[in-house]
Amino acid sequence: MPLFTLDELEAATAIVRGFVPQTPAYAWPLLHKRLGVQIVVKHENHTPTGSFKARGGLVYVDALCRTARLPDGLVTATRGNHGQSVALAAARNGLPCIVVVPEGNSAEKNAAMEAFGAKLMIAGADFDESRAIAAKIERERGYHLIPSFHRELVKGVATYAHELLTAWSDLDIVYVPVGMGSGICGLITVRDLLQLKTEIVGVVAEGAPAFALSFEAGRPVPTAAARTFADGMACRDPQAEPLEIIRAGAARIVRVSDDEIAEAIRITYTDSHNLAEGAGAASLAGLIKEKAKLAGKRAGVILCGGNIDMPVFRQIISGRTPDA
Repeated sequence: MPLFTLDELEAATAIVRGFVPQTPAYAWPLLHKRLGVQIVVKHENHTPTGSFKARGGLVYVDALCRTARLPDGLVTATRGNHGQSVALAAARNGLPCIVVVPEGNSAEKNAAMEAFGAKLMIAGADFDESRAIAAKIERERGYHLIPSFHRELVKGVATYAHELLTAWSDLDIVYVPVGMGSGICGLITVRDLLQLKTEIVGVVAEGAPAFALSFEAGRPVPTAAARTFADGMACRDPQAEPLEIIRAGAARIVRVSDDEIAEAIRITYTDSHNLAEGAGAASLAGLIKEKAKLAGKRAGVILCGGNIDMPVFRQIISGRTPDA
């Protein structure tokens, strides 16, 4: 059974449109020339927060505010894009917001979250430790903890998938990065609601393979670490709910190296003059890895975000791969 209906998705779209206009999906001719595949890029780097996550926070907090009693505030954990979304939605609804990020997190994403109104807390060695600290704040302060995966978040981010699959209903295959799962689960749900046959392929980093291992094992398989400069995919503790949807609706999950992600960032910039963060370029890296299978097909890639720190981008554009 799908997470939501088309009517519910239409209602979510009305909420999202209050802040996020429809983002473009372009078939860049230089990508076609380079790779021999017609590629449609869904530009979620063009939202007002630079990421598809902007959509989910707005819908989640709107649903929360329709409940009988508002919480004293909101708290969440993030590597950046989810936190910007929650901070934005909290500010628009007059709620205080604490965002917990791990040590060494993106300086520019941290600054953006604070600019959207969040109180930033740097705590935890990685995202999963930060998530545990956010849960502690929920218990101690009575704030509402916004998770990384929830039906309302998926319904919000699924509005990008509806835009793409109604404008380009003839896509044979779409590559999508997998972090905590909302983006790919929204895409799968919309594909099924529209009764399309589009194949969906998830992409993870080789250094953060938890969802790939879980997909293959048929159960959540946590990993000891998630080492990749693509911070939006640095998950080591996959959850059962998104895994169930992914296993039922995705064809496979492809693993790409950080070198391949860095090259995809360079190609994205060269062929479309768009900035892609690591997770945002991973879908193109996955397509490139499988391009031999794609002759004669029309493929989509989800450029889920463009929030890359300038020092990282300088390294990449000079031909290097950042350290994880």
